Amino acid sequence: MLKRPALDPETLELKSQGGYPAPFDKVTEGRRKRNLSPVLGLTQFGVNLTELSPGAVSALRHWHSHEDEFILVVSGEIVLVTDDGEQILTPGMVAGFPAGKQDGHCVQNKSDKPATILEVGSRDMLDEGNYPDVDLHCKAGRYEGAQFTRKDGTPIE
Repeated sequence: MLKRPALDPETLELKSQGGYPAPFDKVTEGRRKRNLSPVLGLTQFGVNLTELSPGAVSALRHWHSHEDEFILVVSGEIVLVTDDGEQILTPGMVAGFPAGKQDGHCVQNKSDKPATILEVGSRDMLDEGNYPDVDLHCKAGRYEGAQFTRKDGTPIE
């Protein structure tokens, strides 16, 4: 049996937490995460081992105002979608998304087999989530509880 600081991620429960308000929450069906940060006592950045079922999407296409993001393909094949289009990523390939770069991104599993990615992101309380394809915005302070609005600031009903 491993002792901390080591951990076998397979010992953690896979959770299907969405986070988006309806009707946007449907996009992440088929996505399940193992949140590694809290169990390891990490507070300055988030780490998730995320499984995408065939046809699943990691998130709405988005970019962050103050948060760097990084992904590593662990298994399977995913399609990285950015403003420049789509490209296939396979195990060992990585992608990085600098804070403030207005390039909406997400990953999709368009294959017929499950895929797993490692996601790492900084946790800046000033970070805002921006969604270029839908009328949605995430206000700063989301680590205290996500506050989603429409892009003009009106509440989502």
